[in-house]
Amino acid sequence: MKPKRTSARRTGRRVSRIKRRTSRPVRQVAAIPIVNHPNPYVSVIIPAMNEAKTIAGVISRARRVHPRCEVIVIVNGSADQTAEIALSLGAHVISYELPLGHDAGRSVGAQVAKGEVLLFTDGDLVIPASGLRPFITAISGGADIALNDYSGPVRRLSPHPVVLSKHALNILLGRPDLKGCSMTAVPHAISRRALEVLGSESLSRPPLAHAQAVLSGLRVVAAHKVHVGKLNAVRRKEDGTDPLQQLITADHMEAVSLLLEHRGNRAGFSDGTRRREMVR
Repeated sequence: MKPKRTSARRTGRRVSRIKRRTSRPVRQVAAIPIVNHPNPYVSVIIPAMNEAKTIAGVISRARRVHPRCEVIVIVNGSADQTAEIALSLGAHVISYELPLGHDAGRSVGAQVAKGEVLLFTDGDLVIPASGLRPFITAISGGADIALNDYSGPVRRLSPHPVVLSKHALNILLGRPDLKGCSMTAVPHAISRRALEVLGSESLSRPPLAHAQAVLSGLRVVAAHKVHVGKLNAVRRKEDGTDPLQQLITADHMEAVSLLLEHRGNRAGFSDGTRRREMVR
């Protein structure tokens, strides 16, 4: 007969197991610095307005995208502690008492950015570093513009006018492969070369910068999909209208105007077999 196991023997085995488990070396996780790198490879540009609830999470994840990183926060028209929180986390903070207007913070951030890669996101979008790194990888691999591979909802009876505008612009530019991907949406990244070609001012009108990038022969790719439609807060509408929708649609009209200037009144598309001179 086998001797019965006593509680003492069982306890001894448990202790030995615990010792074996705790004797394994603990893998050290590298600490994330809370200051900007003096010679950054990546500049993360974050426009923010009244984003005290999310800005800390946005910055902490932005710092993890690359060992040589700087975080630039453009605080405009904020009435909360957004700027103070960003400063406490070591970000380069540029503050304006009054709102700059939609997307103007991108131009401001680009003007002071030192990195070879400029990554744009927003102060209300807490995106994991793993969702941001592919944009940096795309630029490092030779792309000039790395877009969010998110086209917006198109399988609706009446798609959103901004979604339609993005698709239409890419078709006119001869880039239907981009579908609804656009510099309007974040996150996206651009190279230092792209910044020099486009200029920082154009970045405050993303569709115009998008069209200029394609027309200039820059390499524009859809790098990675971040479903920002689920992350963006629903904006309140005044009198049933969305002023932001009207603004972005008008920006796309500017982009089409630029395209027509470069490629003629049919944007380079053929007139087919029409013999207009025969029509009186």
